Amino acid sequence: MVLPIDPDADKSRRAWLACPNCDHGAACQVCRDGRNCHTHWQYLISNCAAVVHLQCPTCAHLWSLDTGVHRRGRRRPAA
Repeated sequence: MVLPIDPDADKSRRAWLACPNCDHGAACQVCRDGRNCHTHWQYLISNCAAVVHLQCPTCAHLWSLDTGVHRRGRRRPAA
């Protein structure tokens, strides 16, 4: 069963994170290079601080991701 696209979804609010369900940009060179592809993006439904709520326009999968967790693991370059 495929869910409908959330009524709050707006193409002007997008995020470029891989969909954990279909990963629709896996074969795209632009996506693999870490750039913002005009085709493979997710709807940014809402956010609460660093937690983003997303929906994939391809498979309609809904999920949330704490982007702060990913940032905390990064090291700053040595000065």
